[in-house]
Amino acid sequence: MPTPTAGDAAAAAQARANKFPEKKGGPTPRRRDQVAARRQPLVQADRKAARKAQRQALADERAKTRRAMETGDERHMPVRDRGPQKRFVREFIDARYGIGEWLLILMVVFLFVSLLLGDQVMASLGLALYGLILAVIVESFWVARRAKRLAAAKFGPENVEKGLGFYAAMRSMQLRRLRLPKPMNGRGEYPA
Repeated sequence: MPTPTAGDAAAAAQARANKFPEKKGGPTPRRRDQVAARRQPLVQADRKAARKAQRQALADERAKTRRAMETGDERHMPVRDRGPQKRFVREFIDARYGIGEWLLILMVVFLFVSLLLGDQVMASLGLALYGLILAVIVESFWVARRAKRLAAAKFGPENVEKGLGFYAAMRSMQLRRLRLPKPMNGRGEYPA
């Protein structure tokens, strides 16, 4: 008959430990004690301090979100900007040149020029401005369709998120420097 070794004894002790659950080390707390421990007053005793703490917490959260929008950290971004599809659309929009991003600048220029020029010139510039707005609308529809089509090709047509086209169109009408989340790729660097 073989003699038991130290390894066999340790294996047997381990098997016994796995068979029975570990003791919890104390009695189960009563429900009323647990409820009383979680209870908090509806109105804090020091309302001024509570309001100050709440403001500070909100400011910290906003700062964290702002930092995430500038660095591309998706954990702290708003829900509307999270996910691989939104990142794909952002990279697609940021890689291209578009008319929509110049609309705001041209509108401001038109406003200042309208103060300086006569009525005849302003009428023709007004028509040109309407033409520009029409071009931006057409471009927005094109960008939305193209972004949805590319996302469907990459992620599958059944997995495309709702609102992806609108997200692409709105981003394409923002100045590149003012876009949030900040562009992480250069012009011409289209996503794979």
